[in-house]
Amino acid sequence: AKLNCGITIPNLGFGTFSFGNDRDTTELAIQMALKMGYMHFDTAKIYGSEQAVGTARREVILDGRVDDIFVTSKLWGSDHHDPVSAVSTQANSKPVKLKPWVACAIPKEDEFEPLDLETTGSGMEKFLEMGLCRGIGVSNFSCRKIQQLLNFASVPPAVNQELGIHVSAYSSHEAPGDCWESNAVVENPTIQSIALKHSNPCS
Repeated sequence: AKLNCGITIPNLGFGTFSFGNDRDTTELAIQMALKMGYMHFDTAKIYGSEQAVGTARREVILDGRVDDIFVTSKLWGSDHHDPVSAVSTQANSKPVKLKPWVACAIPKEDEFEPLDLETTGSGMEKFLEMGLCRGIGVSNFSCRKIQQLLNFASVPPAVNQELGIHVSAYSSHEAPGDCWESNAVVENPTIQSIALKHSNPCS
């Protein structure tokens, strides 16, 4: 998929959330995923997998394939006050998504964590200027927040769903272990009928 920032990322990525803090298991899983052809990996500070992803990524870099690897991480709520310092401690050349809330459950519109979007958004744009990442986007953003961000952003987020911003889904293949402990959404009659209409089963 080609993003609005001009770079191209693989349509299918490998998520590292469910591996928790077991670094050895995560590194092994990523190494196996690389052998299988995965070139896009998703991580976050709270997943406890960033170091493992970085270690596996370095091995690929040593093979001379640095530009082929795409790692997505998130700027967590606790780091909004100083985004540049937070990202400077992470691996270079990866996209960073602004994550406006910390809890696992999806909050209501008025329950999102208070966020100074302009300050944080400007800080994220500096990531690009400093060469700390190749693209910036948002994660778990409400419609209201994405519009607020677009009102002043010099660089529009690269991953969302409108205004030329690419859609990126997670757990789209019924990965187990999500915070709802259920994948029943694929059994919804409306989803089933849409899938049937497009000859694309929900499994």
